[in-house]
Amino acid sequence: MNAPASMIRLTTQRQIILEELSKVTSHPTASELYDMVRKRLPRIGLGTVYRNLELMAESGMILKIEVGGTQKRFDATTDEHYHIRCSVCGRVDDIDVPVVKELVAQAKESSAYMIQGHHVEFTGICSDCQKKQH
Repeated sequence: MNAPASMIRLTTQRQIILEELSKVTSHPTASELYDMVRKRLPRIGLGTVYRNLELMAESGMILKIEVGGTQKRFDATTDEHYHIRCSVCGRVDDIDVPVVKELVAQAKESSAYMIQGHHVEFTGICSDCQKKQH
C-alpha cells in the first residue's frame, strides 16, 4: 500500500525536485529532470533523482506516467486528468477534457477485478511536429 504524501519527509533534495517539476508542463523523464535539478544541486546524482521521483510517486506526491515501451515521465499535477502523447517526438501534455467517472463503474460491472484506477492517454501529433512535416 502506498504511504500517504504526508508520511514522506520533504528533504531539501525532494523539495527542489518538486519545485523543478512544478515549473514545467512537459512531463519530463528522470533524466530531463536531473538536468534541471543539477543547475541547483550540482553534486546530485541521476540515481538519487530517480529514487526520489519513485518514492514521491509511490507516496502520491507526484504522478508517474508509464506507457508500454516508453520512458517513465513525471507530473506534479496529481488531480485526475488525461494526457496526450505525440506519436512522433514522444512529448506528453495534459489534455483538458472531463475525466469519465462512469468508466470505472462500467469496468467494475464488467469484470471480477477490484478496480484500482484507470489511465487514458490520447495520441496524436503535436503542433511542433506538424510544422516540421510541412
